[in-house]
Amino acid sequence: MLSLRSFLCLGLAALSLPALGAEKRPERPTPPTRPFDAPGAPKFTRLDGKPGVNPPVDAEGDFVIGPDYIPALETKVAEGVPQGKVRQFQIDSKETKLFNPGIAREVFGTPDPKNPKTLIVEARPFDYKRTVTVYVPAQYAAGTAAPFIVTHDGPGLGKPDMNFAYLLDNLIAQKRVPAMIAIMISSGGGDAQGHERGREYDTMSGLYAEYIETEVLPRVEKNYGVKLTKDPEGRATMGSSSGGSAALAMAWYRNDLYHRVLTTSGTFVNQQWPFNPETPDGAWGFHSKIILESPVKPLRIWMAVGDRDLLNPNVMRDDMHDWVEANHRMAKVLKAKGYHYQYVYCLNAGHGIGPAKQQVLPQALEWLWKDYPAAK
Repeated sequence: MLSLRSFLCLGLAALSLPALGAEKRPERPTPPTRPFDAPGAPKFTRLDGKPGVNPPVDAEGDFVIGPDYIPALETKVAEGVPQGKVRQFQIDSKETKLFNPGIAREVFGTPDPKNPKTLIVEARPFDYKRTVTVYVPAQYAAGTAAPFIVTHDGPGLGKPDMNFAYLLDNLIAQKRVPAMIAIMISSGGGDAQGHERGREYDTMSGLYAEYIETEVLPRVEKNYGVKLTKDPEGRATMGSSSGGSAALAMAWYRNDLYHRVLTTSGTFVNQQWPFNPETPDGAWGFHSKIILESPVKPLRIWMAVGDRDLLNPNVMRDDMHDWVEANHRMAKVLKAKGYHYQYVYCLNAGHGIGPAKQQVLPQALEWLWKDYPAAK
């Protein structure tokens, strides 16, 4: 059972719902294609019409690629390249201090008539097991503090993402990125308001970064005999959709822990739940207020979005649920504040940037680690 404090913090509307079943979800309208030169869009450098061409790894700013894509050779196994080891373990929510228990909902929720910026959602306590997939490069030297990247929405147990491992094998061998450990963490389940994934990924705080720091990283070090760097310059975080907003929130609220952020179709929209009056617009507030009004932080940020990305995917009509507009606004505010960033607009791509990801991800990772010594 939840403590009274947990009950109040979570804002649970119901504690005794039936077993989690098929959720009734609202219909999603088909997203329109948003032209790269639409009013209000960033001033893009055009690389479109040239399949396989990505922005330079030493360039910052806004770029257009597509509409056709070629998977990068680095995403395949290469003969003679040392291969790292990929292993998995699980964390039971009942064995952790944070996010214990989880939460789950039965139906999506309805707009709050007293506050159009949030939903009324019925949620219940929910125990879960989280899979953690760990890639350790062949070049790792025992006892040394390794740089690492945390990725969100990691694969399930028995289903490791070997393509990402092959990509890191190749990039490390080519000295385009450091010999980093990859820690791929699955969410606690579900999506958005009222589910554990939304609670972890869409909340505007450093709580999930703290969870990873205290619950995940010590287990990785213990289970696999590795040492992870404490230097925030040697720590990156990466995610798609709400995993992207989680990646930014981890680095923004805990820039003492992370300095490098990679997002695709980042959910920089109003999806936080329960409602928090300190950040009433959820992740939309990053580009509408928070970044603009804050001192510049030591962050390096790579972003991409598709021209057919999501637009109002649920019952909320608050003008803060356009993924293209949100990412455009993010790029413009990062530029205005003088951040190191690269923003890639992918033509003929939907949520998650589709086939563009296999083309651009090697370049994105190299850009992300550009100023970090590959041999460190």
